[in-house]
Parts: sequence; C-alpha cells; structure tokens
Amino acid sequence: MSEVYAARRTRLKEYCNAGGSAAALVTRPANVRYLAGPAPRGAVLLLGKTEDLLVCAGPIEGRSAQERPDEALRVQNLPGTGGGDPAVAAAGLAAGQGAESLAVEEHHLTVARHRALGSVAPRLRLAGLGCAVEQLRVVKDEEEISCLRIGAEIADQALGELLESILVGRTERHLALELERRLVDHGADGPAFPTSVATGPNAGRPGHRPTDRRVEEGDFLSVCLGATYRGYRCEIGRTFVIGTAPADWQIELYDLVFAAQRAGRESLVPGAACRDVDRAARQVLDSAGYTEGLTALTGHGVGLEIDEDPQLSPAAMGKLDACVPVTVEPGVHLPGRGGVRIDDTLVVRPEADGGPELLTITTKELLAL
Repeated sequence: MSEVYAARRTRLKEYCNAGGSAAALVTRPANVRYLAGPAPRGAVLLLGKTEDLLVCAGPIEGRSAQERPDEALRVQNLPGTGGGDPAVAAAGLAAGQGAESLAVEEHHLTVARHRALGSVAPRLRLAGLGCAVEQLRVVKDEEEISCLRIGAEIADQALGELLESILVGRTERHLALELERRLVDHGADGPAFPTSVATGPNAGRPGHRPTDRRVEEGDFLSVCLGATYRGYRCEIGRTFVIGTAPADWQIELYDLVFAAQRAGRESLVPGAACRDVDRAARQVLDSAGYTEGLTALTGHGVGLEIDEDPQLSPAAMGKLDACVPVTVEPGVHLPGRGGVRIDDTLVVRPEADGGPELLTITTKELLAL
C-alpha cells in the first residue's frame, strides 16, 4: 500500500503546485487516512516543500501493522503528553522548510485554529485547498472496493443471522445493539453508522433512532446497518413483515419501493448524470402519488466515510465514473402506519463488465418473519 499512498500524495501535490502552493496541510481525518494510511487520532499530514510528515500529538508505538500509517512517511511526534495542536506545529514545520504558501482545508478548520496557523508562521500565506482530497477519493481502486465488499459481506451475515432469531416482543434498541455486536463478531472494525431498527409506525422513517417500542405481529420492520472494514464503510437496508402474511397495503407499498430502487440501480452506468439516477427512482414514487415526504436524495457515495460524494439528488451536479461505490436507498414512510426502505451498496461498472456490482446481497423479497 505504500506505493498507493505515495501516488495519492503525488496527485495532491500536483494539484497544489498548479494552484501556486508548494505545501499543503491535510487535517480532516478521513483525508489523512486516505493519503497516509491509519493514523493516530488528531494526526495531520504535511505535504511539505522538501519532505512529507505525519505530525502526531503522541507516539504510535503499540499499534498493529494494519493500524499503522504508511511506513514511507516520517512521523513527527510532538513533545510531552499534551504536545499541542499538530496542525499548528505542522504550519511551523512548513515555514521551516522554506514554504511561502500553505494550502489548508478551510472547510475543516475552525476559525480559531486557522488563526493559530497564521500566528505561528506569520510569513506563510494560507491558501484554500478546497475539497481536492474528497474529489480524489470519489473513484476507488480495487483494494478499496475489496474492503467495501468484505464489509458488505459482514453486514449481510449479521442481518441474516438476526432474521433467523425470534423477533416478536424484542425492542428496537435491543435488536440494534445485537446487530452491532454481530458486526464486530464477524470481523468488522465496528458499525459504519448508528444502526437503525424501526418497527410498526416507525418503519421506513429515514434516520430513525431505535426506541423501546417492541416488535408486534403484523409490523413492518425496517433495518438499516453498515459495517466498517479497514476504515471503509458500506450500507444495507431491508424491510420485512413480522409474523403473519403481509397485508395488501404492505405488499403494494413494498412493490412500489422495490420498483423505485430497481430503477435507480439500473441507472448506475458510467457517464450517467447523478440527478438522472435520482430522477429514475423518484419518478416511480412520484407517479404513485408519494411526492410529499420523500427523502432529499436517493443515494450517496460511500468509502472512508458513510456519506461521501457523489450525491444522488435532484440538484446534484456531475456524472458518475466507473469504480464509484454508491448507495441506492429510496423509501416511503406513511405517518402512523409505517413504511418501506430498501438500501443497497453498489459499485458503478460499465456494461462490458456486467453493469453495476451489487455488494449487499441479502434478499429483497418481502419476507414474513
């Protein structure tokens, strides 16, 4: 991986040099990891004029090989137990290397931190790096996709095991905690985001936080979970019916959301406009009269963060590239009754390679559990 990290840093340096900055300071944790590998909490990356440095507040000894940063990078540990702000120290190091300007992630820095950078090196001109690293992260290499694929397998396995257990009478909160435990048991670093389990009138509500409501016969049960594996995060969401055969209205609503999700998945081709993917899924729900209450977007990119670019929304700009992992997650929630969400993680692939690669493979059949 050392060569991969070096190539990524080279691409960012070329971008900075084209903008007139000989050095760059990366502070956003996901961006540091992308360019330097696993790093201690609070570490920052200096792409210096003469040398690249990973600046840390404390030592990195004791971490396993998989948890250590790129071995090709020199690590600069700040002295003492509370050695100060690594970003401020990095600005001083950049000035010491003779840099006249330093590109920084202004969207991540607080105002106070930005001022501290200027005070430690007053002759250093601070320029905006923008979201350059985030844009580099959009297209994944096959090693990154492999991590996402393993994370998806873990999530599928955890969900599949839960579906084989007795659910009636258990609370949303209990089921969510059990799912997160199963993720770790099967090799995940942890959950990719707080697990959502929603039953009855809560089902299908986006971002629902589990409550003490107990699962009842005839409920819709919607689950949304994800696994983190080696830093990469995937997502899966499914909806089921508890106990008895589903009612006619449940079948109708489920089939509608399934059709919307399928339309979105089938639109994932290189060159497709992000807004067109959203439109394909949204149009199915709009035509059935569910215009009100739809979520703001149909899906989003995933990777080192669970919500990355690109955004699949009505106002989204840009087009999809190959090897971009995204979610497709339409849903409908009927207040007081419940609803349906179906969520997959896929990788955009050209038709010659078989079309979009589905990473989350748990059945999308409407099961009665």
